[in-house]
Amino acid sequence: MRQWDIYTYDPGYGNHPVVIVSHPDRVANKSDVEILICSSQRANRATTPTEVMLDSADGLNWETICKCDLIVSVSTSDLHQPRGQVTIERRRQIISTIIRSHNWVLF
Repeated sequence: MRQWDIYTYDPGYGNHPVVIVSHPDRVANKSDVEILICSSQRANRATTPTEVMLDSADGLNWETICKCDLIVSVSTSDLHQPRGQVTIERRRQIISTIIRSHNWVLF
């Protein structure tokens, strides 16, 4: 299990792909990690400013919307079925979208 891996997680309303965004040291040494939840259904719309589109290049079966405005902490034991890993380009998109969607501004 590593940062940027995509796993399956059930947030209480069915299985969804999730992206691990925790620091690699946390992933390696702690039982809880931070994730972004993605849609479980094929994307049928454009992304909003708080979302990034993932697809087969990331290991998913179809275009999937990743929601970057909510970072969730979960137990690694609740993550199952490794699905892929986010591409370098989309990692950049996710990082900038997280920063923008949280209004984290450097002064």
